[in-house]
Amino acid sequence: MAVNSAYEQTYGSTAEEAVGQFCYRISHDNDVPCCQSGEDCPHEKMFEDGKSHSCVHIHYDKDHRMHQVRVTGHPLRSTDGNLFMGELIEEISVPDSAQPVDKRMVGEAPLFTACVDQLKLVAASYAPVLLQGETGTGKELAAHYIHKHSPRCDMPFLTVDCTALTDTLFEAEVFGHARGAYTGSVGEKAGLFQEANKGTLFLDEVGELPMNQQAKLLRILETGQYRRVGGRGTRKVDVRIICATNRHLWEHVIAGKFREDLYYRIACLSVRLPNLRERLEDVPILANTLLEPVSRTMKRNFKLTPKALQCLKAYDYPGNVRELRNILFVSATHSAKEEIQERIVNEVIGQLARTRASATSSANEPPAAPPATAQETVATGNNKTAANGNSSLNGVEARHIRELLDEYAGNRRKVAADLEISERTLYRKLKKYGLT
Repeated sequence: MAVNSAYEQTYGSTAEEAVGQFCYRISHDNDVPCCQSGEDCPHEKMFEDGKSHSCVHIHYDKDHRMHQVRVTGHPLRSTDGNLFMGELIEEISVPDSAQPVDKRMVGEAPLFTACVDQLKLVAASYAPVLLQGETGTGKELAAHYIHKHSPRCDMPFLTVDCTALTDTLFEAEVFGHARGAYTGSVGEKAGLFQEANKGTLFLDEVGELPMNQQAKLLRILETGQYRRVGGRGTRKVDVRIICATNRHLWEHVIAGKFREDLYYRIACLSVRLPNLRERLEDVPILANTLLEPVSRTMKRNFKLTPKALQCLKAYDYPGNVRELRNILFVSATHSAKEEIQERIVNEVIGQLARTRASATSSANEPPAAPPATAQETVATGNNKTAANGNSSLNGVEARHIRELLDEYAGNRRKVAADLEISERTLYRKLKKYGLT
């Protein structure tokens, strides 16, 4: 085995040390070849048919950080006809100390790696991107991925939650306002387009924008110019737009709910993110990755038993990766041991099924007595557990957030950092559960 300087730097093994060593020991930290561990091996296949082969592997660097890489083995023949292999290693998911481990794109399924390849291609462009996929498929992660792999990676990345902007807020937040633009505006405010200048602006759930806001957005996308609320002159910005939607946006165009000209403007490049049920083979690696922050938060080292993993792989995940994260969190909460058993995972998934069935049936029934508030759920969580066998997902999450709010004296930034979610997401949860 011989390596170049990039390999030496990443894996902490000099060329002299690598010669004579097996690749699975240096790159994978394994004692046996990949093929004996159930993984694909491009070496084995290439030497069988003399053709190039690729696969996705997990490598570990000198600091034992996980790298998700695509490995391609290319046949090389010497002048005397002997067959050798040249190996190309391409990073798919690079460790980032500033990015929590459960906030990275992780997977090995062909459908997922094909999606990552698309994201890499669109990242090199300056054109707008439309990300389409169900709720929980990781559209915001994909937007971050595009930005980090684009020429604008050193510039700002900002997110606009299109579901949270009223008509009055839209212009002030997106375009900013001048001093005295309206009652109470004692100073100037820079809009999100100004703050994201030279960088990337991510418009989450763009399909929720009302028609009048769509018209205002279209103008700045077409001209690159805007006017602040109460301002007199126009300003020019250079911002790349990434939009996301969980809706069939073209159906909204046909129904007259979304402007056709805006659709063509934001959908220059379109990427569909696969559902988790389409790549169930990724559940084990996703589950182990998502359990790491849960273990840190609860100061325990949780692991899933093989049967528990099989149970997770048999589920269809209507809520996608976000639902998998919640299932793991609740399962860990109810587990007396660090090894999470199949029984607990089954109970949590069963509770989800009952909740969905109840919600579906109640949608067709007359209104009943109002349900307990989040505060009541938190306060009576133990009673609900005793009555139902296990508490609801919402109850457990609300109780945990309440405990963190108490621990950090209501500091939302610290609570969001502990949960490893954005403050925007935390605000949604606080509003959802009625927590203050």
